[in-house]
Amino acid sequence: MGKRHPNPRLAKIHRNYTVDEVASLYSIHRNTVREWIKRGLPTSDDRRPMLILGRDLLAFLQARRMRNKRPCQAGEIYCVRCRVPRAPAGNMADYSAITETTGNLVAICPDCQTIIYRRVSLARLDQICGDLDIAFPQALRHIDDSANLSVNRDFR
Repeated sequence: MGKRHPNPRLAKIHRNYTVDEVASLYSIHRNTVREWIKRGLPTSDDRRPMLILGRDLLAFLQARRMRNKRPCQAGEIYCVRCRVPRAPAGNMADYSAITETTGNLVAICPDCQTIIYRRVSLARLDQICGDLDIAFPQALRHIDDSANLSVNRDFR
C-alpha cells in the first residue's frame, strides 16, 4: 500500500530512476508515478525507458508538499474542519498549560464553531498571539488549601 505523503529525502540526487524504481522506492503504483509525470515531474527525455533525475524527483516532491502547507500568522489558529488558519471568534483565546514552558491556545472557530487549538511556547506567546486577548484560567484550589474547612471533614 502506498503512502499519501512520500518522503522526498528517499531520492538520491545523483541517481537516475525509472518509473518502476520510483514506484518501488516509495511503495506506490507505477501509474502514480506516471500521473506525477503528467502533473509536471520532469523526465530526462522522451525515450523509453523514461528516466527521472533524482534531484528533479526531490524538487517535485518538496514543491508538492509545500503547496499544501497552510502556515498560521500571528493571531491565527488552524481550524482542522475548515482547513485554513483563522482568527478566533471575538479575538479571544484561553491558554491551557501543559508543562511549565508549553501550552495550548484554545479558542472557537468563527465559521464552524468548533474548538481550535494551537501549541505554543510560553516564551514565544507574545509573538504568536498578535492582537488576541489571551485569558490564563486559574486552577481550582484544592479543598485542603481552603481556610474554611468543610463541616464534613474527619479531624482524626
